[in-house]
Amino acid sequence: MERKLARSRNDKMIAGVCGGFAEYFGWTPWMVRFVYVLASIFSAAFPGIIIYLVLWFLMPKQEG
Repeated sequence: MERKLARSRNDKMIAGVCGGFAEYFGWTPWMVRFVYVLASIFSAAFPGIIIYLVLWFLMPKQEG
């Protein structure tokens, strides 16, 4: 079965972006969120927020 990068319906806190990356790469959702938070903190947070919002609108929602 081919995996597609899509926002998660099950593992989501805001929009499912980090959960979608976790499912796609086979990682745990907390690990993706932790890396995202660290990257956002070390980049002064603003770029991380913009990237998340862009991914929220560009990534399709996972099919039911």
